[in-house]
Amino acid sequence: MKGSYILILKLENDKEIDIGKRRIKFRKGYYAYVGSALNSLEKRIERHLRKKKKIRWHIDYFLRYAKIEKVFYKESEKKEECEIAKKFENFDYIPGFGCSDCKCKSHLFYGKYEDLIKKLDNMKLFDF
Repeated sequence: MKGSYILILKLENDKEIDIGKRRIKFRKGYYAYVGSALNSLEKRIERHLRKKKKIRWHIDYFLRYAKIEKVFYKESEKKEECEIAKKFENFDYIPGFGCSDCKCKSHLFYGKYEDLIKKLDNMKLFDF
C-alpha cells in the first residue's frame, strides 16, 4: 500500500529536544505529523511505532519523547503529504520540521487534540 499518513502524538511535558543539530523547545500537548510512504505505508508506520530504530528523520528524534496516540492514513499512488500539511497551516508549527525535501513551512503541527482530529477528513484509522 502507498500513501500518506498522520501521526497524532502526545508530549507529556515541555521539553527541549535536539533534532539533528537544532535544539527545539516543544510545548506539552498534542501534535500532528504528516508523512508519506510510496514504497510501503504499513512498514513506514510500523517503523514509527517501534521503540528501537536508527535515528534517520526529524520525527525519529521527537518520537524518543512523544507517544503515538493514533495513526491515520490515506492510500494514494502519488505524494500528497504537502497537500495534507496545508490543511494544518492555521495551527502552530515547528518551522522546517520534516520538510527538508519540499517547500512547506512544516510537517509537524501543534494544537488541541479535537482540532487536529477535525482536519483528518477522508483518512482511515490505522489499527495498532
